[in-house]
Amino acid sequence: MTSAVTTDTSARPGYGQLLRTPGALGFVLPGFAARLPFGMLTISILLLVQHTTGSYGSAGIVAAVTGVSMALSAPLMGIFTDRLGQSAVLLPVVLTHSAAVTGLAALALLDAPVWALALAAVPTGASVPQVGPMVRARWATKLEGSPLLPTAAAFESVTDEFTFVVGPVLATALCTGVHPAAGLVTEATLTLLGGLLFAAQRATQPKAHAPSAAGEKRAFALSFPGLRVLIFAFLGIGAVFGGMQVSLAAFSNEIGNPGANGLLYGVFAAGNMIAGIAMGAIAWKIGPRRRLILGYIGLTAAASVLWAAHSMILLGALGLVVGLCIAPALITGYTMVEQLIPANARTEAFTWLTGSIAFGQAIAVTLAGRLTDAHGSSFGFLVPMGATALALATLLALRAKLAPKAPSRIVNASAQSGAASAPAIAPATATATVPSASRNRVNERGMGHRVPVTVD
Repeated sequence: MTSAVTTDTSARPGYGQLLRTPGALGFVLPGFAARLPFGMLTISILLLVQHTTGSYGSAGIVAAVTGVSMALSAPLMGIFTDRLGQSAVLLPVVLTHSAAVTGLAALALLDAPVWALALAAVPTGASVPQVGPMVRARWATKLEGSPLLPTAAAFESVTDEFTFVVGPVLATALCTGVHPAAGLVTEATLTLLGGLLFAAQRATQPKAHAPSAAGEKRAFALSFPGLRVLIFAFLGIGAVFGGMQVSLAAFSNEIGNPGANGLLYGVFAAGNMIAGIAMGAIAWKIGPRRRLILGYIGLTAAASVLWAAHSMILLGALGLVVGLCIAPALITGYTMVEQLIPANARTEAFTWLTGSIAFGQAIAVTLAGRLTDAHGSSFGFLVPMGATALALATLLALRAKLAPKAPSRIVNASAQSGAASAPAIAPATATATVPSASRNRVNERGMGHRVPVTVD
């Protein structure tokens, strides 16, 4: 059978064609409903706890405990998902999470002390379902060898962008316009319903990878240095989200218009979404490593001037620019996992990156909360500036780690191993029929694990 890699990619497969893939909407729609709450959780905790305690610092502590718990549990959840299957892990997780969130909201409304809220935040964060990596794994199984696979990667990155920026807007509107606990109640409800619907789509879930009886070694994602560098980059991105959430809320209160927080974050979200959609539609001619570094330079520069904004219009404009700069770094980082990590460890790799965003967000809300309580919102905006600067320095110093190691060996191995290994990757003969220009376009779109990639 001729490999799908031989398909002419001069006409880039579109999002419409992707969503017409049989069975795709069955897991895309409930998957989106189940992971949107991830973007709502932190800001909902911040606004509720700040309302009940009157302190952004206390709210930041509770939100930070939630984020750290999630960051620590996410890779473990990814490993268990690979071994036991998605439904087996997801069903108990969504039930636990909904109960934990409900308990946290109840404690906050009962004016429980901060230590009790922080204790309740541990299971709340640890039980956040890792639906995003699960959706990516389903696409990889459904589209193996297809030219639609890089389009799916772009689509999922844009969906993540939507989750990260629209979730907080929805949560802010609910907490400020309906009830301070409405954000958490909605988060728990969406997680439960979306998670159960997603888990019910068993026909499209990947097969579980039980430990081999022959003693075959399993690759752990964190053992690859490229992923460790990406983790630092994603920590900085998480710090931008966390710092913006706290500081924009504090700024809105300082100007006497708490409802402006939703508008300001909405502008930030709009910039993020515009850039995210554009990133998925462009066939890039420069390598992903260079795109990541250039995108991060822009993000660092934009985040470095937020503290100087003292008017709502100026802050909105700067927030728009920051949003435009997040998407290139975030989407490119997720795409690079395809090149840096082998297939049997990618679900775990995605959970490490998602957890890094949560951990960076957790640290940022804690620091920004303390700074805004003591000195005002301008000092809270220093957190995104410092975090992105540190992450950029790490990227520049360790950029060599982001180059795939001898990718051509993967194709050569398939030629040498014979028919037994041919189904696992594109056959060498099929790869050889791909025109050079088309192969380069495929590489740029994130399929470097199948054919040699351009190293910039």
